[in-house]
Amino acid sequence: MASVAGLKEKHAAATASVNSLRERLRQRREMLLDTDVARYSKAQGRAPVSFNSTDLVCCRTLQGHSGKVYSLDWTPEKNWIVSASQDGRLIVWNALTSQKTHAIKLHCPWVMTCAFAPNGQSVACGGLDSACSIFNLNSQVDRDGNMPVSRILTGHKGYVSSCQYVPDQETRLITSSGDQTCVLWDVTTGQRISIFGGEFPSGHTADVQSVSINSSNTNMFVSGSCDATVRLWDIRIASRAVRTYHGHESDVNSVKFFPDGHRFGTGSDDGTCRLFDMRTGHQLQVYSREPDRNDNELPTVTSIAFSISGRLLFAGYSNGDCYVWDTLLAEVVLNLGNLQNSHDGRISCLGMSSDGSALCTGSWDKNLKIWAFSGHRKIV
Repeated sequence: MASVAGLKEKHAAATASVNSLRERLRQRREMLLDTDVARYSKAQGRAPVSFNSTDLVCCRTLQGHSGKVYSLDWTPEKNWIVSASQDGRLIVWNALTSQKTHAIKLHCPWVMTCAFAPNGQSVACGGLDSACSIFNLNSQVDRDGNMPVSRILTGHKGYVSSCQYVPDQETRLITSSGDQTCVLWDVTTGQRISIFGGEFPSGHTADVQSVSINSSNTNMFVSGSCDATVRLWDIRIASRAVRTYHGHESDVNSVKFFPDGHRFGTGSDDGTCRLFDMRTGHQLQVYSREPDRNDNELPTVTSIAFSISGRLLFAGYSNGDCYVWDTLLAEVVLNLGNLQNSHDGRISCLGMSSDGSALCTGSWDKNLKIWAFSGHRKIV
């Protein structure tokens, strides 16, 4: 049998070889990419988006949580929002009136993510209990006013970091987890349909933080991980990732498909957002900001969302900023963190309404805010 020292030596050599190949691939990729979206757009004479502080205004502040807001989601059609908080509750809001329609007390208060079903009749949530709980909003509450759980999806061996229903399928849900895997679930039976990663060599090598399903082709989804990569998966082929995307230098906290379904955006602890081409694997653009003058450190990107056209990228940061990026020119056109009625803490989550008319942000200041496009402007 090989000695432990010998095995360690072989492992170190293999690791060095992999790192060397990865560096050669990175250099080769940079040689092939002689430009990026911003440089090309500027060379074509594209004008920046005309945008100022009156074009996107805070029209609602949703108050009701007693702890940090960690996650939010819009219904696909109606103006409802579900939010998850450190206070151990899910709250369903009417975004037009600011009224709470449901306040759901959770069995496990350590919730990290929430999502609306496509029909708006159910919500899902998950967290440190390593499970995903489903609540039917039409269920009768008990004598204490608590809503019963209609289904608990168990099987992950680590915390549930993100969940998303497959568009137009109330019975299909994808979760990501600290166990380095993603799972496709049958919500009706509570059974796992497919596991992505885990023992398969092409899976993530660290906690998976976020997932985004391609609305143009719901068989495809991307996952972002603490291994600094994003992986593309086909739900019909769970045994291996279709492609792995490199570029980030730290945890990938948020992934979101571009509206056309051919690209996707990412946000990371390295302080940057990036745009990738799903088909070629190329990084198309980096959206990076200057370090804070106070501490010379880059705030981390916690969450991202695109406008309905894709021309704008909204990015929430750990220092309370919320940048509106022009995706073509890679320029910041507005910082919601500098506006009146902005959040007082870290932006933990954000999301765009399905019609593109409003943005919702959630923060560690315990509040959610709805930002509406004012005047005659409509990003379409």
